[in-house]
Amino acid sequence: MKIKFILPALTEAHGQFWRPIKYSLFPPLGLATLAGYLNNSDEAVIQDEHVEPLNLNDSPDLVVIQVYITSAYRAYEISDHYREKGITVILGGLHVTALPNEALQHADSIVLGPAEKIWGEVLDDFRNNRLEKIYFSNLRTLKNQPPVRRDLIKREFYLVPNSLVISRGCPHSCDFCYKTSFFRGGKSFYTYTTDQALSEIEILKGKHLFFLDDNIFGNPALAFSLFSEMKGMGRVWQGAATVASLQNRKLLQVAADSGLKSLFIGFETLKQEGLARHNKQHNRTGEYEKVIKTLHDYGIMINASFVFGLDQDDPSVFRATAEWAIAKGIETVTFHILTPYPGTPLYQRLEKQQRILHHDWNLYDTRHAVFRHPVMSSEAIEAGYQNAYSYFYKWTSILKSAAKKEKLLSAGRHIAYTGGWKKAEPVWNFLIRLKRLNQAVPPLERVLKGYD
Repeated sequence: MKIKFILPALTEAHGQFWRPIKYSLFPPLGLATLAGYLNNSDEAVIQDEHVEPLNLNDSPDLVVIQVYITSAYRAYEISDHYREKGITVILGGLHVTALPNEALQHADSIVLGPAEKIWGEVLDDFRNNRLEKIYFSNLRTLKNQPPVRRDLIKREFYLVPNSLVISRGCPHSCDFCYKTSFFRGGKSFYTYTTDQALSEIEILKGKHLFFLDDNIFGNPALAFSLFSEMKGMGRVWQGAATVASLQNRKLLQVAADSGLKSLFIGFETLKQEGLARHNKQHNRTGEYEKVIKTLHDYGIMINASFVFGLDQDDPSVFRATAEWAIAKGIETVTFHILTPYPGTPLYQRLEKQQRILHHDWNLYDTRHAVFRHPVMSSEAIEAGYQNAYSYFYKWTSILKSAAKKEKLLSAGRHIAYTGGWKKAEPVWNFLIRLKRLNQAVPPLERVLKGYD
């Protein structure tokens, strides 16, 4: 059997927000995971439209497409193309799970929720001409998981080919997150064992790793065991965590000893009432400064995530948030406009309040305001979002933020990392065109290691 896995490009790939480097970071691990369930006699290919043009002139036996909200229209276009040729198409992913009836109009079959434990059954049904329209599994475990088909990943196209995921979901339930709808009917947070995680790490070449888990510290016992085993491996790694999870100093110490160099942290807002409104009470704004200082003391850089457009926000929030992050010496920030994804409690609440402005999924990209705000227009929110980005990433702001570091080498590392991410676009584009992006991995490792 010939099977083709496709990750369609997000809408941003065709618009003003397109940054080739941003969409050349991580390979499509979800599709490579599903490919692990194929037989040895099957032929498979994975195509990621962010890093290469799609070949739509082929004729595989089966096409599998992963759908996110801002790739939905493109995914449906690709699916319709193959179905017109008489080729079976299966759709899955976050958007499909949120809006199954919409997806069914463009697919022979859809998979709702995490696909791993139902995927073998789906393949068997296809081989035996009994494919069902809808599949859903409430069996949530990563036991007996087949190896990820990394041989199908074109490593040279990605800056971070050594990405991995050792858990599914998150122990928290923020109301703007897809978690509630995607994991319905079963556990919403479950993990590898330590041995499984180590087996995955051991096959990855080089020193650099990036854990794509929503919260790498979500299971403290697993995290402590894994990082203890990783000590001495010489790895440098990045991941994501919550403010609450970083209160465990013993766990943070072993993470730092194992090579942790950078964390993505969802601070979201500087207003506690905004966090409570969106069911993120595990964040405590009073703990932000302490967490930042602790991480910097360990030599761990921070990518701080903030959301604009909360009901508590006013026009001052954009500049105030950017200035706060600069004053705290935060290396990089990711700003978002609050976006009510279908299937989330936030969407349901705003829809009930008749505040949803439209359902153009192309604009549900966290860069556009798609709902009515109490005190700000959509145009004001979008302009404020852009201004916050521009202000934080000015050279003067980068230098001011780096100057907050107590050690000169830390300041230099800050400038190299932040400037390299936002100010080296020609270099990134050159490497991408040459299909040599992974040659930037050794310099990235050196910057991450800093003064070690």
